[in-house]
Amino acid sequence: MSEIDKTAIRDAATVIVLRDEARPHVLMGQRGAQAAFMPNKFVFPGGAVDAGDADIPFVRPLPALCAERLREDSPRDLAHALAAAAVRELWEETGLALGQAGDWPGAVPPDWQGFAARGLVPRADPLQFVFRAITPPGRPRRFDARFFLVHAEALAGDPDDFTAACEELSHLQWVPLADARRFDLPFITEVVLAEVTARAHDRAPPSSVPFFRNDDEESLFLRLNGMRAD
Repeated sequence: MSEIDKTAIRDAATVIVLRDEARPHVLMGQRGAQAAFMPNKFVFPGGAVDAGDADIPFVRPLPALCAERLREDSPRDLAHALAAAAVRELWEETGLALGQAGDWPGAVPPDWQGFAARGLVPRADPLQFVFRAITPPGRPRRFDARFFLVHAEALAGDPDDFTAACEELSHLQWVPLADARRFDLPFITEVVLAEVTARAHDRAPPSSVPFFRNDDEESLFLRLNGMRAD
């Protein structure tokens, strides 16, 4: 991979899973010590959009308001691909499936073989788009990350079963939301946790989404509801 590729801003999706509404817990894991991006940090599951994500079928689509907000301040429509990346990364990194029983309409892509083997087709309707942030310049990896909130009851299967997870995240666990800031977190994760805490009991997709836009000229805090600067 060239230096240009390493520093290019990649579109990415991150998934914040909440459970236990009376005393909310959030799913987190620890990145490896040798990871190029945020080593040793506790993070939410997530990763970059793959080329095939735009073609992944959903048994139920992303909520219309979320899709509309995802299209704002974007040169192309990535709403479907971002939602698919969110479901895929959640599955790969935790073994938890956001899906519904059914048959795939055609050949199953390699990254989804294990998902489909459980008799599941991905669904996007429980996802709430709640935050967006671009990694500041000067980092070894840069991402335009969209953060999705989902409640654990939408998952298919046991939310404590991480046996199908890859090894990218270790120490997968349900952390009490009130205690999450005691972990070694990236700055942006702390900011997103504050937003999630405020929305922990709100099941409606937000009409306004915070956006930290860090580009080479300036850093702005915007809201994706007509792009007003705060």
